[in-house]
Amino acid sequence: MEFKLQELLTPMTVSRIANVHYFEFTNEYQTIDDSHNFCELLYVDKGSICVYSEHYSGILSNNQLIIHRANETHSLKCNENISPHVIIIGFECDSEALDAFSRYPVTLLPSHRKMLADIMKEGVNVFAPPYDIPNTLEMKKRTIYPFAAEQMLKLNLESFLISIVRDREQLLSATSAEAPNNQMLSEICKYVAEHYTEKILLDNICFLFGTNKTTLCQSFKSEYGITLLAYIDQLKIKEAQKLLLEQKLSITDIAEKLGFNSIHYFSRHFKKHTGMAPSEYILHSTSR
Repeated sequence: MEFKLQELLTPMTVSRIANVHYFEFTNEYQTIDDSHNFCELLYVDKGSICVYSEHYSGILSNNQLIIHRANETHSLKCNENISPHVIIIGFECDSEALDAFSRYPVTLLPSHRKMLADIMKEGVNVFAPPYDIPNTLEMKKRTIYPFAAEQMLKLNLESFLISIVRDREQLLSATSAEAPNNQMLSEICKYVAEHYTEKILLDNICFLFGTNKTTLCQSFKSEYGITLLAYIDQLKIKEAQKLLLEQKLSITDIAEKLGFNSIHYFSRHFKKHTGMAPSEYILHSTSR
């Protein structure tokens, strides 16, 4: 009698891991636009951050996750009153099933958070510290670690990714089933991210989402540690930096595109946030 062995399909395979980080960012910390040829898992363990990417720009709150796809331009900015704790894992995986997680954050369930913690524990077994240095090009492996720790790290990460794909609908339901106030704030963030280049008035947002300015401003600041107007400013300045570096539009055109009344107001506003006038920013960035 001859037994026939069956090949096992592996649609979710992590081929290599770039980094396993746990950051306690300082408030107002921010990164420049970055892209690389591997995926990046971004999870907020405490607090909140502003995320900017090709597929999603908005706030990532406590217990929420997003996965930037390979070669996707992205960056983050911490709010002025919050020092968030953030997990970042860089890994190679070409499964299209992860694409959905680059478009909108999901709130992890306790079971998924436990799996993520197991990944971090195994990551510490494999990689030597430090784990909180931004832009580490090569994390060094430990010379001695538990048996098959690298394989366990790979398997734990693959198991986690398979789990969130399987539970995607439940995760989306958990995210939308937050307290009504939080759900409204998430919808406002999405609306602002889609319309921030236009003239946005608080009165208009209040009308669209059935609230009032006092409730909106207090709730937004309480939830995200930043005012709604400051959040809109961050989106505009981030887009301005991108457009200035592209050098396809004049400074006047950029000011108009982002809804500023005049180039002078735009220049003052830009310098207030970046410490440089738009023309200085171009020279500084292109000379590096």
